[in-house]
Amino acid sequence: MESYPKITIGITSFNAEDSITRAIESALVQDYPNTEILIVDDCSSDSSRDVIQKAIEGHENVRLIPHKENTGFAGALNTIIQNAQGEFIAIFDDDDISLPQRLMIQYKRITSYEEQEGTTLLACWGSGYKQYDNGYKAPFQAIGSQPKIPVGIDLIQCQLYMGRNPEVFFGCGTPSCSLMVRKSTYDEVGLYDTSMRRTEDTDFVLRLAKKGGHFIGCPEEIVIQSASVGHDKRPEVGYQSELNLVKKHQDLFNPPRRYGYAQNWIKLRYYHFGQQRLKSILTLIELFTKYPIWTWEQFWRSAPKRLAHEMRMNKDL
Repeated sequence: MESYPKITIGITSFNAEDSITRAIESALVQDYPNTEILIVDDCSSDSSRDVIQKAIEGHENVRLIPHKENTGFAGALNTIIQNAQGEFIAIFDDDDISLPQRLMIQYKRITSYEEQEGTTLLACWGSGYKQYDNGYKAPFQAIGSQPKIPVGIDLIQCQLYMGRNPEVFFGCGTPSCSLMVRKSTYDEVGLYDTSMRRTEDTDFVLRLAKKGGHFIGCPEEIVIQSASVGHDKRPEVGYQSELNLVKKHQDLFNPPRRYGYAQNWIKLRYYHFGQQRLKSILTLIELFTKYPIWTWEQFWRSAPKRLAHEMRMNKDL
């Protein structure tokens, strides 16, 4: 254990009485030898806290930190970071399963990359698949799990709808559920923005990218994600959060006209996921009229895959 630095596994929980046990159990069976587990219950209104207490009974390396009021996912993550004793922090979602080898694989990936590139300003994600109630499994590949690794401006352009460098591998983006990062990176970049209910993870990586951060991933399947629907996953919450995100980082858009394009594309996503078909079509026409080249590039890169995914997601298998 002395040869392996401590890794803090952080689990946030909110009204997760039906799923939190499996998340905790997947943290307890990690084959990495030096861990602590911090669980933040974000003022749940169900029996989550009692379920957590039962699941962690007898485990000395696990601590429950209850919130007296709900702060949202970002606030719960900040509590984990502020209380973490580990050199690294790995985030586990309250409704997902991390396979036993996850921490060891990510630790080796991070340290080998640091030795190779001479930088510790990076974040690492894992690959896996999302499990749906109808039996459909949607595999996802971690960002930076294949050449070429996104660095700095690569990530900014991708996340803010400014196009993608075709030579760079962006995979499934930057979801917090499979993230592992040095605690010192939070000292450098800052904590999560609690004013954001859905895009706190994207805001964090944009701030990391502004400092020249590297975004690496593991090709191995180490996370099984549950296709759950929570309060903060409603389309209107995501819509407002994305608008707030691009507004916060408005200075990064180049040319500045890209800001208007991003706002319209976010509106299109909102109408699509909210099944407002007429408004979705009208917004797409507006995008093609105002920004024909940018819209064409993004639409044909993302739309066919998205539609195929939604057909499988809603199909009775």
